[in-house]
Amino acid sequence: MGRATDGRELLPELGAMPGHLFWRAQARVSAALDEVLPVGVDIHAYAALLALSGGLTRSQQSLATTISVSRTTMVKVASDLSAQGLVKRIRNPDDRRSYALTRTPEGAAAARRWRRHAEDLEDSVTAGFSLDEREELRALLWRVAQADLAADTPEPLRDSIGFLVSRIHGRMHRHFVTALEPIGIMPAHFGALAALCVLGPVSQSVLARHMGVSDPHMVQVADELEARGLVERRRSPADRRTQELHLLPDGDAALDRARGLAEQASTEILRPLTGKQTRRLLVLMQRLVTSPAG
Repeated sequence: MGRATDGRELLPELGAMPGHLFWRAQARVSAALDEVLPVGVDIHAYAALLALSGGLTRSQQSLATTISVSRTTMVKVASDLSAQGLVKRIRNPDDRRSYALTRTPEGAAAARRWRRHAEDLEDSVTAGFSLDEREELRALLWRVAQADLAADTPEPLRDSIGFLVSRIHGRMHRHFVTALEPIGIMPAHFGALAALCVLGPVSQSVLARHMGVSDPHMVQVADELEARGLVERRRSPADRRTQELHLLPDGDAALDRARGLAEQASTEILRPLTGKQTRRLLVLMQRLVTSPAG
């Protein structure tokens, strides 16, 4: 999905869906990055510097795996860190076609300085949580994410609610994309169909607010759903200038099939938790999504 708006409305029906909750939580983390981190501080660069502690020399590919970013992002991060003198890039002795990185003393100092900003980010994301609630949420997220994390993931990342949310969201999204392929829709389409089923015919802007996405992104989603014959735009009888989205019979059928697939995908990801723990995680994630920023 596209970047969420600042609205924190959450339909109860969507709030019961782990996939939607983790997407909204990931959007919250992304928004906090823009709001909290000062110019010149990059959270991915910070993570990379952490992963290079202790004088390690590591390939860009292994770093990308450890800090959970794409290869493209890692290439940019490595280039920026090298330009600032925070890492040295050398040809990887195991593969001369790639680079290996090592942290400089200046990089170690930067990691120490940036840790405070990373902690500010955590405080912003979990504003309104007590210390006990933060620890409870962190422990539940860790249980879910643990099997998918590299063994050498730095401790500050393993302890970061924002990092764990991002890692679980990425895995859940990939599973759901694959699960929905037989239906021919994406997770954003599923969320919009589920919201329309609850709300009834509404304008694109109203649907965007409940989905937590921008209006332009909602237009794109609506275009794609209409092209698939799952929804239809109709003039509002109350205001002919406004178009409302109507769920069509094929949209209902696609939604019914997608619900089961979504539940299977979520169950697989949350398998490390008991039923009670899963319910508690959803409650805490709902609060994470809807609580005011710090």
